[in-house]
Amino acid sequence: MRKRFHNQGYGKLLLTACFLLSASAGGLQLFASTVSTGNSLEVSQQKGVTVTGVIKDASGMELPGVNVVEKGTTNGTMSDMDGKFTITVSNPKAILQFSYVGFQSQEMTVGNQKSITVKLMEDSQLVDEVVVIGYGTQKKGDVTSAISSVKSESFVKGAVTDAGQLVQGKVAGLNISTPSGDPTANTQIMLRGISSMKGSTTPLVLVDGIPGSLNTVAPEDIEAIDVLKDGSATAIYGTRGTNGVIIITTKASRKEMPPTIDYSGYLSVSTIAKRPDVMSASDLRQKWSEGYEFLGANSEDFGNDTDWLDEISRTAISHVHNLSLRGGSKQTNYTASLNYRDRQGTFKKTDFESLTGRFDITQSMFDNKLTANMSAIISEHTMPRSWNTYIYRQAMIHNPTEPVRNEDGSWFERDLYFYDNPVSYLNETVGELKRKNQRLSASLTYRPIESVTLKGMYARRGTSTTDGVYHTKQHVNSTKNGKNGDAYRKDSDFRNNLIELTANWQQSFNKHNFNALVGYNYEDNMNSSMEISNYDFPTDAYTYDKIEAGMALQRGEATMKSYKSTDKLIGLFARVGYNYDDRYLFMFSLRREGSSKFGADQKWGNFPGVSVGWRINKEQFMQDYHWLDDLKLRVGYGVTGINVGDPYNSLRSLNYQGAFLYNGTWVKALETVRNTNADLRWEKKKEFNVGLDWDVFNGRLGGTVDYYSRVTTDGLWDYDVPVPPFMYPTIMANVAELKNNGFELLVRAIPVQTDDFQWSTNVSYSTNKNKVVSISNDQFSFEKDFFYAGYVSEPIQTSSHIVQVGKPIGTFYGLKSVDITDDGLWIVEGKDPETGEWVHMKADQADSNSWQELGNGIPKHYLNWNNTINYKGFDLSINMRGAFGFQILNYQRMYYENAKPSLQYNRLNSAFDKVYGKSPVLDDQRYVSYYIENGSYWKIDNVTLGYTFNLGKQNIIKNLRIYGSVLNLATITGYKGLDPEVPMSVGDDGVLSAGTDERDKYPTNRTYTFGVNVTF
Repeated sequence: MRKRFHNQGYGKLLLTACFLLSASAGGLQLFASTVSTGNSLEVSQQKGVTVTGVIKDASGMELPGVNVVEKGTTNGTMSDMDGKFTITVSNPKAILQFSYVGFQSQEMTVGNQKSITVKLMEDSQLVDEVVVIGYGTQKKGDVTSAISSVKSESFVKGAVTDAGQLVQGKVAGLNISTPSGDPTANTQIMLRGISSMKGSTTPLVLVDGIPGSLNTVAPEDIEAIDVLKDGSATAIYGTRGTNGVIIITTKASRKEMPPTIDYSGYLSVSTIAKRPDVMSASDLRQKWSEGYEFLGANSEDFGNDTDWLDEISRTAISHVHNLSLRGGSKQTNYTASLNYRDRQGTFKKTDFESLTGRFDITQSMFDNKLTANMSAIISEHTMPRSWNTYIYRQAMIHNPTEPVRNEDGSWFERDLYFYDNPVSYLNETVGELKRKNQRLSASLTYRPIESVTLKGMYARRGTSTTDGVYHTKQHVNSTKNGKNGDAYRKDSDFRNNLIELTANWQQSFNKHNFNALVGYNYEDNMNSSMEISNYDFPTDAYTYDKIEAGMALQRGEATMKSYKSTDKLIGLFARVGYNYDDRYLFMFSLRREGSSKFGADQKWGNFPGVSVGWRINKEQFMQDYHWLDDLKLRVGYGVTGINVGDPYNSLRSLNYQGAFLYNGTWVKALETVRNTNADLRWEKKKEFNVGLDWDVFNGRLGGTVDYYSRVTTDGLWDYDVPVPPFMYPTIMANVAELKNNGFELLVRAIPVQTDDFQWSTNVSYSTNKNKVVSISNDQFSFEKDFFYAGYVSEPIQTSSHIVQVGKPIGTFYGLKSVDITDDGLWIVEGKDPETGEWVHMKADQADSNSWQELGNGIPKHYLNWNNTINYKGFDLSINMRGAFGFQILNYQRMYYENAKPSLQYNRLNSAFDKVYGKSPVLDDQRYVSYYIENGSYWKIDNVTLGYTFNLGKQNIIKNLRIYGSVLNLATITGYKGLDPEVPMSVGDDGVLSAGTDERDKYPTNRTYTFGVNVTF
């Protein structure tokens, strides 16, 4: 139990500690406590005192069936269906004890109270709350690794995309971005920097212990999200733990829970947060009047005033509904939910519709020794396939004086290079992607004795996807390219089987507490696909549903392709933990894992993890510090891995490519397309972490501090090799080495708390520094200590980044612009080819020897500030976050901020602004440092105002809350692009080309939401 904070001499200390987190609260006393001190509740002794009251949970819902007992006696009662109770106790000094399954027991002295309200806290809301760790749970006070836990009451509110957005800005070191307004896109996640050049940055996601994704369940169905951050916590997951582990716990019922119906729903309206300022018809005519002449698209006035972005965009209206049923008896409890989401995008024909059903039932038998659970999650996602980012590009570059249609109603088109009517392209494309997901699981848990738990679980996951696209006879593919209608169809299938067996033992002897876990894990995966394309159709009526009707198939011009792969992953794991007197904590885990993806000589790997903790506040010499609730030092070390992507990368592959004439017959040629690598193995990450957890003043102020150092060895990359002796000119090999160091800080506080008002706040900060240590070894190497990454497409066509030993990943590399000539040509810093000295020269005179480091696209610092204010029935949450110390390559400015008349397309109005005070840019489009901007930003990301009604004595509605929220409210930045929150991973090179704001990126939205939550 926490020691009660008595306001005796600590006020000044507390005020000083929280000065930076709080401001004056007017008439409210800073950190004023509602907890009475001393014996203020006691009155002169009386006998036969009758007390009435109501018992609620943290959300204000009445709790029936709570045991109410006068301490030390058999005198007791139980709360009724409305949570109400009446009891007569012996005297005012009597102590009432309140206990309920799944909640922390509570005691209260009667004193002079005749009517009381009792709020019971769930186990997950206490100082020693239970957090989820690998294959089990643990009291927060016993945790010795870097683990963060976010409960549902702290989630981001409003129109969230997926589970990742629920904890955006809530966990130090977990960087979650929403760089796209596309309703079909997911959040992007990076935890503690970059640990692989080739692998993903996405953590392993477990939903109720089963691998899944951030979209496996609806956000409204999630109770808590736990994040395992360091190697000692994630080592037990082996080759899947390098990027961290996100454990999602869904909402569940409890035993003896009365039947409960919950409904939550919201309606949201989204608009593009910031539109590109391209020339309108009036802007273009103004330039013509000023004497400007243009070639290509803007060569003439067609007499119209068309806002092409308006033609393809809209105000998006979305709605979400979630209905859940929960209840339970002594032996059985159930949960069922149905979620429907219909999200519109701000570009037309960009929608996301989903229907998700979840059912979970748990049955206990033989005095709770045997527990069976069965659950199912089934969902269907539907997305139109008419949209293409090419449409957005065409809207940007189109002449605004052109009409959308000709006078006869046909689409207006012009014969220019890569110049197509975006409205035609959008409307003459028919398509749909439908994805069906199923997850079925069953488990048996047996407790032969109190200290031993045996569990077996089986789960099967599957995803079936149908993807079809058809371009009509009026589409540019037909009108310009002669396709006469073309269709594409792809069907794919994924299946996963999971078997998990665990045995857990816990035992205490005096001050010694032991626990041990052993387990076995088996997984197999199957992926298959089949796709076909055809064209020259007799009618548009079939679209892609009668694809054989295209005449190109008869001529042998249709294409077909199919694929299938399988892989297996087997793990044996064990963990032991020791706790002495809640002061000295120890945990060790080991996983031995085998993967079919590894080379013949490296099928198995070992992944150990060890951590220790010291609860300093439990020491005798700390007992006089009553204001100190918790002070724990943690140290951990763990080894994790990254599995290779393709299941056959270690094997030689032969494919049929081309043909040759043999004895008058054409024979398919068999060619090697991949080398054998028997030594192909996991990328190995070794991580050291030291942390400090602290809580003071009865939990009113607390936080965590962590420092980590992680080194990735055996990093994967593709290397050039000689032919012969190799059969193919490249091979994937384990060579590279990366290093990351970082610091994380989280401070949480309740600066103000009175009977009617509470302000809770938390601030988190993280920083990371990465470095490429090596990219070569004795067997595989580059000619130099670097290679280029990223790609700037036509007409510029060059790399944008460099990966070099000693430098961080995400480094921009190119020409450094320093000036411009009077006639608008770039002047850059370049190397004189004769002297080797750095001089100023025109950009067209500089070559790759003049390229230099221009910045870095990965933020050095992340800062988050979350605030929640409660006043009576009102609640206000304000979530803010920012990223600092990074640069962004602004593609839209690089392509469209150029006044050169010969450029064929429309452009930004800023193209005619003077550069360096001299002249607009009149040079060819070039990749130079002028377009690399400071990307630092601060976002007021989410503001939600809600009201919970006081429903009085009626028994139908238990809880009713309405709310309104704004998502992506405001951004403070010097960046000139649409949004400085750009994707973490771009194109084929992923994080290696970080900081790229592509010209076709779907703009981010500002979303206004009104919602309701009601419980019956």
